[in-house]
Amino acid sequence: MESRLKVLGHPVHPMLVMFPVALLATAVLFDVIDTVGGPDVLGEVAYWNIAVGLVGGLLAAVAGTFDLLAIPTGTRAKRVALTHAAANLAVILLFAAVWAVRLNADSQAAGGALIAIEVVALAILGVSAWLGGELVDRLGVGVDAEAGLDAPSSLRPTAATQRIGEMP
Repeated sequence: MESRLKVLGHPVHPMLVMFPVALLATAVLFDVIDTVGGPDVLGEVAYWNIAVGLVGGLLAAVAGTFDLLAIPTGTRAKRVALTHAAANLAVILLFAAVWAVRLNADSQAAGGALIAIEVVALAILGVSAWLGGELVDRLGVGVDAEAGLDAPSSLRPTAATQRIGEMP
């Protein structure tokens, strides 16, 4: 099943996913280091990583929704995609709660309870990432219909999109 939202022939959702995953994972790492005695600036950087990661996560969710809506109901792919989406929603909500608490605090640094929430959210994110891989690698969601080891470039028009009278 081919992705519905593409740029230059490539699906948008996987392009956007890497940023929030990296930012949120790095935020947790920085918060842990800050809490065990690392430089104070790491707590501040973690706070901003979460803020930008949330924005990126919402953008990735919008792109992912296009593919989710195109998956036929009653399929294993739809069940896995809904679980993937629900897990990502949980991650966004947990990190948003952590960010909101830190927004109103005297310091942007995280404490033990907030880090525990971040670690839980990161574990859920890991499961969700695995589910995303399952969707693409096992179930073929978002994969171009012409995919293969000798597929033509995504920048070249296919027979289906080529206008009549144009040279290939």
